[in-house]
Amino acid sequence: MFRVITVLGARPQFIKSAPLSKAFLYEEKIKEIIIHTGQHYDYEMSEIFFEELKLPKPDYYLSIGSHSHGKQTGLMLKSIEDVLIKEKPDMVLVYGDTNSTLAGALAAAKLNISVAHIEAGLRSYNRKMPEEINRVLTDRLSSLLFCPTLNSVENVKKEGIKDGVFHVGDVMYDALLMFIDIAESRSKILEKQNLKSKEYVLATIHRAENTDDPKRLKKIMDIFSYLPFKVVFPIHPRTKKEIKRASILIANNIKII
Repeated sequence: MFRVITVLGARPQFIKSAPLSKAFLYEEKIKEIIIHTGQHYDYEMSEIFFEELKLPKPDYYLSIGSHSHGKQTGLMLKSIEDVLIKEKPDMVLVYGDTNSTLAGALAAAKLNISVAHIEAGLRSYNRKMPEEINRVLTDRLSSLLFCPTLNSVENVKKEGIKDGVFHVGDVMYDALLMFIDIAESRSKILEKQNLKSKEYVLATIHRAENTDDPKRLKKIMDIFSYLPFKVVFPIHPRTKKEIKRASILIANNIKII
């Protein structure tokens, strides 16, 4: 039996993992074990996805929560390593570019366990972004790099990585095909929020350079207030905390959900 440990922690990763996790269920020779780091600690950003989208429940929940990048990654690294030592997987599978991604890849590499990276090769070429650091380091630690685009394949080749690189397409597109019927049949969000199609815009603010700078955050919220239509704003827990801390007023045309 080939044992695969999948490391998840952030909201998009739960959705991205669904197509592969479902495929694993049909492979008798593959056993998947899921670790949820708890990087996204809010209920609406975590458990609800497993319930509504019928995703496989995690075998391990690490409850790491929100910390500085270094502390969060370090706590994840220790906890993931403990699971890897216990479970002895043949491979560790990681997605994207979060702290959970890097911690999973690093824990595996330190134990000489092969790493497979979904969404490998993506680059912003902005090393001030924490995600960019995570992407580059995870690709370096991986034995299998599953790239979503031909451009991402070229990115890793330019960095000298030529073995184990595969162009496989975008897993988010696979997830869209998997869940589109559920979304269309079950979603009542417009009705629930009293919204009409094409009469609003959707906005999100969660990047640290935007949320952690009070002046920048206020400027973004001011720009929203000037728009001639409703702004639907699904608010991230950290963003909500920073808006409150900076005493930023919410304009009448901004609908927080």
